[in-house]
Amino acid sequence: MSQSVAEHRERAPERVGCAVVTVSDTRTAETDRSGAIMRERLSAAGHSIVAYRIVKDEPEQINAVLDELLAMDECQAILFNGGTGIARRDTTFDVISRRLEKTLDGFGELFRMLSFEEIGPAAMLSRATAGVMNGRLVISTPGSSNAVTLAMERLVVPELAHLVYEITK
Repeated sequence: MSQSVAEHRERAPERVGCAVVTVSDTRTAETDRSGAIMRERLSAAGHSIVAYRIVKDEPEQINAVLDELLAMDECQAILFNGGTGIARRDTTFDVISRRLEKTLDGFGELFRMLSFEEIGPAAMLSRATAGVMNGRLVISTPGSSNAVTLAMERLVVPELAHLVYEITK
């Protein structure tokens, strides 16, 4: 690791205020394994969960939850799971990508590369994305538990505080 990355990580916040949003037409708080994985991984890394929501894969609901969470001062990162595929009902990527002020193209690229190692060419169906919106980090992953675990363990948890530091400096 380069010296500058190490220095930035040292200056990064120890605790990031995170919101977790599951986009699904069928999941409930009791059946939302992917949302639970996100919350568990974030909490285990010392971050706080400031909000948890489940919304239908409807653009109006996704926009409304974004507006609500962006208005919360304690929310520094918003993590979505679900709705990133190419089916007609998958609208999460479309809503989020229109509102991002800056994109982190490398997040989606790395996610698909890592996913390819696990599932092969079907990884290209994912529209995982990340970026900056109103001074907040927004990350969107597929909704499968395996995809969420991969994203959280390999990409999100290792860099979350560093990403928030970069956005706020």
